[in-house]
Amino acid sequence: MTHLHQHKSAQYLQKELPVRIAKRVVAFRSLPFIVGCNPIILGVHELYIRAFNILNNFAPITSRQDEINYSRKLGELLDDHKDVVTQLAAGFRECRRHIENEELVARFLDKTLTSRLGIRMLAQHHLALRENKPNYVGIINVAMKLKEVIERSCQFVTRIASHKYGRVPQLKLSGHVNAVFPYIELPLDYILPEILKNAVRATIENHSEYEVIQLPPIHITIASNDIDFIIRISDRGGGIPHHLKVRASDYNFTTANHSSDFGAEQQEGVFSNMMEAVNPNPAGGPMYGFGFGLPTSRAYAEYMGGSLEIQTMQGIGTDVYLRMKHINSSGASFRI
Repeated sequence: MTHLHQHKSAQYLQKELPVRIAKRVVAFRSLPFIVGCNPIILGVHELYIRAFNILNNFAPITSRQDEINYSRKLGELLDDHKDVVTQLAAGFRECRRHIENEELVARFLDKTLTSRLGIRMLAQHHLALRENKPNYVGIINVAMKLKEVIERSCQFVTRIASHKYGRVPQLKLSGHVNAVFPYIELPLDYILPEILKNAVRATIENHSEYEVIQLPPIHITIASNDIDFIIRISDRGGGIPHHLKVRASDYNFTTANHSSDFGAEQQEGVFSNMMEAVNPNPAGGPMYGFGFGLPTSRAYAEYMGGSLEIQTMQGIGTDVYLRMKHINSSGASFRI
């Protein structure tokens, strides 16, 4: 990648990022007062204000050295913000009793988390332009092998499940396993471990080691066509109970308007986060926790022009369908 491209990319980010970050600061200030005063949420709010001030006050980029300094600062800020999702989850859980309007907070989280993903992708794309990695244009893998991306998440989840439970169901891939196309791995590296952790946990906890010697496998089916690609993850983990199904894709930060044990049941149940493990992906940081994994994954999928849907058979298991548009599809795909 030429220095000219890097220079133009940095100049674009210098205009774009402060605007996006300023919108997040405004959103934090529009939260209910008692929620916005939570120390953890306030800490994240202050991180955004600091990032805005640093980037907005950065001198205009006119030389190669300016661009190098800007990129270094960008890398530092990405690292500073790596745990924001987990911090927000912890903050909202702490002040859940003060949340009267769940819908308002859910909209805030959808927008804040997807905006964060967009900002990180733009910043990492710029930084990756400097690396000239073969097969990549910035963060776009021009010939992404979907099977390899899925297998990377499978290995991660197998490792942490083995550490926690001492046993792991087999993860079987089938379908269009040779599919290759241009795509951005980062959102998949967020979403896939979350869905797989849920499936693995449900399978293990629904089959005690005294009942079965071998756990039923989790089937991952890949389909790719001209318009989109679909990943179906099917488990035999007993399904989601009827009374939890309606809330399976909701942010689990509150017990308001529900039985007092709902929060605890959802927290420890099928679709909660399996463990606070560090996920080795470019975004860094622990994977969510506090029942944020699935709603965050759904928000990311929709931000990327796709969808995440759950079909469950109580007493049997659950199918999760992740459907994502191809970058080069003729219909509207997504805008980062």
